[in-house]
Amino acid sequence: MRILSGIQTSGSLHLGNYFGMMKRMIEYQENNELFCFLVNYHALTTVFDAESLRRQTFEAACDFLALGLDPDKSVFWIQSDVPEVTELTWLLSNVTGMGLLERSHSYKDKTAKGIPASHGLFSYPVLMAADILLFGGEKVPVGKDQKQHLEIARDIAIRFNHTYGETFVIPEADIEEESAVVPGIDGQKMSKSYGNAIEIFADEKTLREKVMSIVTDSTPVNEPKPIEGNVLFKLYSLFLDPEEKKYLKERFLTPGLKYGDIKKELFSLIWEYFEPYRKERQRLAQDKQFVLETMRKGARKAREVATVYLERARHNVGLDYWNF
Repeated sequence: MRILSGIQTSGSLHLGNYFGMMKRMIEYQENNELFCFLVNYHALTTVFDAESLRRQTFEAACDFLALGLDPDKSVFWIQSDVPEVTELTWLLSNVTGMGLLERSHSYKDKTAKGIPASHGLFSYPVLMAADILLFGGEKVPVGKDQKQHLEIARDIAIRFNHTYGETFVIPEADIEEESAVVPGIDGQKMSKSYGNAIEIFADEKTLREKVMSIVTDSTPVNEPKPIEGNVLFKLYSLFLDPEEKKYLKERFLTPGLKYGDIKKELFSLIWEYFEPYRKERQRLAQDKQFVLETMRKGARKAREVATVYLERARHNVGLDYWNF
């Protein structure tokens, strides 16, 4: 099965990225055809400094490789290295109803958070649809917050196929409910743009400060702590197997538990979990040419697939004007 997903390069990767998508993507490469990419075109909706975008894109590539993405077992590339995606976005735009985009929760949420309203932000789901359809993605691991965008991609693909004939694979969403929405330190969805993220490769001091600032309720020490809606419990649980999570729940429900102690445990857990990846990340950051060549090779492989779907779409809409 062809598995496909991408992630924005607008800032350092965080726990929401890792547990919402990255971890599963890396696991999928062992028994599936994995296509994984960094969406720097999408990042242009929020990043307006060229040097920042260059640095963040390179760092995201290092992050993925350090965390175990194997370019020999997958196709891994930078979105802007496959220009076919922008042409397909235009083709798809012409079968995408305004009402479909106006119903997008993401656009409303982001503008409400102060992100500038723009055509790029509004039409974001069309570019995301092109990202998926251009490579024949059958299953798309996404966070719960991206589910609607995947549904929009499906609607666009169905409409295109109905209008012009069978062209694209209809993708299915793959959402792991346990980690569908990873909360940030303030209880909202963890997001770089919200400033509430716990970064995977943060330095020790920054990581400790972030974890210790996780919002908690005011339940007295001598009372059971709530589980539902508890940000600290949710974040801690991400690192546990079912039995360990059951034990953590018992601890929260037993009077006497101190949130400060749990935060210290969580900091140590996060630091130790990512320790081996952190060392590989440091090595990759010092070998820029290796990382860049790896991404170029991935783009070449991705374009071989993209060309097939784009040429089919061009033919079906009639852009091959010489062929009549």
